[in-house]
Amino acid sequence: MSTHANHPYHLVNQSPWPLTGALGAMTMLTGLIQWFHQYQTMLLMMGTLLTILTMIQWWRDITREGTFQGLHTYPVTLGLRWGMILFIVSEIMFFISFFWAFFHSSLSPSMEIGSYWPPLGISPFNPMQIPLLNTAILLASGITVTWAHHSLMENNYNQTAQGLSMTVILGLYFTVLQAFEYMEAPFTIADAIYGSTFFVATGFHGLHVIIGTTFLSVCLARHIKYHFSSNHHFGFEAAAWYWHFVDVVWLFLYISIYWWGS
Repeated sequence: MSTHANHPYHLVNQSPWPLTGALGAMTMLTGLIQWFHQYQTMLLMMGTLLTILTMIQWWRDITREGTFQGLHTYPVTLGLRWGMILFIVSEIMFFISFFWAFFHSSLSPSMEIGSYWPPLGISPFNPMQIPLLNTAILLASGITVTWAHHSLMENNYNQTAQGLSMTVILGLYFTVLQAFEYMEAPFTIADAIYGSTFFVATGFHGLHVIIGTTFLSVCLARHIKYHFSSNHHFGFEAAAWYWHFVDVVWLFLYISIYWWGS
């Protein structure tokens, strides 16, 4: 078989990572069920570790392919762009289901919760305190990641590093504040439909913030190693798209659940 490609597409080599990833996901899910029913975490920890190791090594290979081997040509990058767009669309549908549940219950409260919203006995958060601060933090992080993107397109290495570093710090700050908010919450996920919709919607958003912060941290490490150029940086661009998506979802959460819903 010839090693010279006469087409711009990337035909990937055989890799063990899809298999180990599938095994890790299956083990993690089985361990999660065992944790729920038998309060044993060993299988869950094994599955999580296997999944994380697979992610690190699989993405390392993709980084090599796109950076050192030059396999991410324009048609390949175009496919990656469409893949990221469709992934974000699927995430939008994911959060729409949470908003649907929230508005279904809040616009016409049922008799089971006293035909009142928030349900009697629930003390919602003050939207002018930590939630407003978190809103300002995410809006500021959207500005810093845009600053980093434009600096990268202008080949300004230092400002790109500064913008990315500030975005990662703001993401961590948001996560710490949300964890503090959860610890101080006057209600739990078991407190009627209000607690369920609040913690599921904001909890999954918090998980997306952690994922986005990790995504941008990897981009910062790659930038420090000169993996990006002004015309070849889709890894960073995808992270910026994802982060803007997280920002927009939080604005809807703040307006609907924290402000209007309280």
